[in-house]
Amino acid sequence: MKSAPQPTQLITPKAVLIGIINKQQNESLAKEYLDELAFLALTYGVDTSKVFTQKLDKPDKATFIGKGKLQEIKQYIQDNNISVVVFDDELSPSQQRNLEKEIGKKILDRTTLILEIFSQRAQTAHAKTQVQLAQYQYLLPRLTGMWTHLERQRGGTGTRGGAGEKEIETDRRITRDKIAQLKEELKVIDKQMATQRKNRGEFVRVALVGYTNVGKSTIMNLISKSDVFAENKLFATLDTTVRKVTIDNLFFLLTDTVGFIRKLPTQLIESFKSTLDEVREADVLIHVVDISHPNFEDHIHVVRQTLQDIGAGDKKTILVFNKIDAFKFVKKEEDDLTPITRENMSLEDLKKSWMSNLNETPLFISAQKKENITDFKKTVYDIVKEIHIKRFPYNNLFY
Repeated sequence: MKSAPQPTQLITPKAVLIGIINKQQNESLAKEYLDELAFLALTYGVDTSKVFTQKLDKPDKATFIGKGKLQEIKQYIQDNNISVVVFDDELSPSQQRNLEKEIGKKILDRTTLILEIFSQRAQTAHAKTQVQLAQYQYLLPRLTGMWTHLERQRGGTGTRGGAGEKEIETDRRITRDKIAQLKEELKVIDKQMATQRKNRGEFVRVALVGYTNVGKSTIMNLISKSDVFAENKLFATLDTTVRKVTIDNLFFLLTDTVGFIRKLPTQLIESFKSTLDEVREADVLIHVVDISHPNFEDHIHVVRQTLQDIGAGDKKTILVFNKIDAFKFVKKEEDDLTPITRENMSLEDLKKSWMSNLNETPLFISAQKKENITDFKKTVYDIVKEIHIKRFPYNNLFY
């Protein structure tokens, strides 16, 4: 009797990650960036097999990394059945071509990886259009050389260009036409979104912002009693979600927006204009921070800088430290005279450090465990109420 066939196990592709160490990016910072790159790779669907770093004053013009390191990486790829090679910095078109030719595997840089993830996670026509535009804008300067495998003939017919040049020009024209078409489609969508925002009337508008994967969608679900998709992966949701929220007797609109990240591709910032308009036009921002992340201070800086870049840096902001249930530290022994570091500071120590000098008292919550949510709601209520009273000075009977 034949045994039943065993289910086929899907083999997860393996990747190597590559970063450089220099004056602008020391070893500690490079490790932090590469840890995040590994999370991005996991979100994309590949496992990190090994991380390579090289100390370079500046990237090699031809292959980004030096020849010796390139040979070391090539050997590792051959020995370990690696499918994908991911660089933590953006590669130039020539670097990309040279690396693909030299290594013979799929080459991604950080920008391409983020664009790929956005493409995977785009659900609505709006999000898909935004991502497609960003991808085509990134592709356009990289078309040169994609057809070098074609023979570049120079016959006696009087034509100056061969088949390869013609193919490149055809691709460029097609890509430019596609970019123009997608921009027109987004203009229509942006106009519709602007009309929707206008039709919301004079409701006070609150937007959740923060680094990717800090728990914004979980907070949205908690206080709006909705069911927004939340997952422990980067960019779990791309589409802007707006909900009408009631705290006690006060109504306001709450928006969940796409998460920010270091080195966010400029193409995405441009194409996600309507999403970012939700942030720009909000009355209040709730800046959510994952306090359990070892580099949350840097995440705060990235978000604040991004808000500044899109013209929303002066908004009224509530700083909310989420995931206090996951906060961990190594307690110092009483006779330990070494300096206090971020790793051995308790949550109470942190609250007494630079956080005590903030203009407003930050909030500390766990959306997952529903800790300190009452205080959080009261803070939001008080701020929204203050704005509502100013907007409707003759409609204060409810307060």
